[in-house]
Amino acid sequence: MAKYRVQNPATGELIESFDPATDQQIEESLAAAESAYRGWRERSVQERAAVIKRAAEIFEERKDELAKLIALEMGKTYAESVDEVEFAASIIDYYAVHGPSLITDREIPSTVPGKAVIEQLPIGALLGVMPWNFPYYQVARFAAPNLLLGNTIILKHADICARSALTVQEIFEQAGAPVGAYQNSFASHDQIATMIADPRVQGVSLTGSERAGAIIGAQAGTHLKKAVLELGGIDPMVVLDSSDVAAVAKAAWDFRTYNVGQVCNSNKRLIVMEDIYNEFVAELVKLATGLTPGDQLNMQEGQYAPMSSRAAAETVDAQVRQAVSEGARVLAGGVLSEGPGAYYAPTVLVDVPVDGPAYREEIFGPVATVYKVSSDAEALALANDCALGLGGSVFSDDEARAAAIASKLEVGMAHVNTIAAESAELPFGGVKRSGFGREMGPIGIGEFANQRLYFVAK
Repeated sequence: MAKYRVQNPATGELIESFDPATDQQIEESLAAAESAYRGWRERSVQERAAVIKRAAEIFEERKDELAKLIALEMGKTYAESVDEVEFAASIIDYYAVHGPSLITDREIPSTVPGKAVIEQLPIGALLGVMPWNFPYYQVARFAAPNLLLGNTIILKHADICARSALTVQEIFEQAGAPVGAYQNSFASHDQIATMIADPRVQGVSLTGSERAGAIIGAQAGTHLKKAVLELGGIDPMVVLDSSDVAAVAKAAWDFRTYNVGQVCNSNKRLIVMEDIYNEFVAELVKLATGLTPGDQLNMQEGQYAPMSSRAAAETVDAQVRQAVSEGARVLAGGVLSEGPGAYYAPTVLVDVPVDGPAYREEIFGPVATVYKVSSDAEALALANDCALGLGGSVFSDDEARAAAIASKLEVGMAHVNTIAAESAELPFGGVKRSGFGREMGPIGIGEFANQRLYFVAK
């Protein structure tokens, strides 16, 4: 099987394949990124913003084409693919509009006679290593702020997102970015290591698994390079009470099964108070019952899309089977399709024992795992009993009650009465083994900036 390819996960059909990068091409990419940086950083921020703005417009203009590309590549429904293109465009546009003010020089008081200024300057070429679950959104939140700042980008995308990866480079160049400022690279793991070690690369951003983050983080550390790591999550959604349990369960189900559950900050642990637990679970089972596999490009009511690959579906199936072997129960779904398709039926899983491996693992698929608790203190303890710390949410009709728990969640993003607030201006990132650094919002643009002190003595 070709490493870089487009393969329809609904059927297993190989649509097209691509040659991996040669070592000579990697060297040429590094040289081009360095050369482009020398000129790109010298352009005014207004000039760079105009290019970024145009890229956002092209995303909108080519929305239908772009949506169909990723639906075919990784199985996302057409409607969800359109949503992603629009979100990516909004992030790019946010930095085009607000980026210049976010990196404006800022004078600070000083006890030393003179003028002290904090500048936000680019640092050079950056390497991005991005995943398949959101092929445009992940790129947008890394590339847009850094291009606006004056950095250049080499982007190694997921193996199965090859066509969309090439198209993103095409869009940035069509928007006016100089050749070399944004480059796609069909690099191998060894070539990624080579680029991180190269002095022309000043930082690396990875969104992916804990394992990948540990490898990339170690390589970056060895070569004293800045890294931003956005890794996995087993985010808790704590439901303390509700005057409309069915509505909260529906919200929980819709978010958990969005993108067939392949979302880093999905509500992977539903922690529900015992007095509403049975009603909540019954609503989930109702929503999970009677669903059938569908064509991601032409979805019908009551259908679900394929996962990103057959291997991904088989991994989720194995995890659920392991949980069942430890004492958990599947109340709905839990069926892996026959044949080469990557379909795994959306699942309701309960009674996962807290002393087994299934309790600690992230299930990156459409599995709603529900836990019963009998007190707010027990809910908080369960929510924080996790090595990961991406996001989390707490629901209650009593906002103060929910806030008391949400304020103590050991996560990078805590929410009250919504599962995940997501917009271009809101920072995204986690703590603990979910990684470090932030993307998006006013602080995302500072991760790969030289926040330089500029001092003029009196």
